[in-house]
Amino acid sequence: MATLNGRKVIDIEVDGVDSRDYPDFADAYFSYACYEDGTPLTDDELNKLTEDNGDILFEKAYDSLH
Repeated sequence: MATLNGRKVIDIEVDGVDSRDYPDFADAYFSYACYEDGTPLTDDELNKLTEDNGDILFEKAYDSLH
């Protein structure tokens, strides 16, 4: 489960996934997510989410290949 600013983040979407970049996924990033109340994250919040949740980013990137 991802959190940002102490709030649960849901509906996370990943972009920039390139199978040739496995296992690093260096270009992958969160392109969309929203807080549990439905408020979409801003670009700055998505960047922070990407920086702070590399494990979740990797998992989502890997899952997007299947």
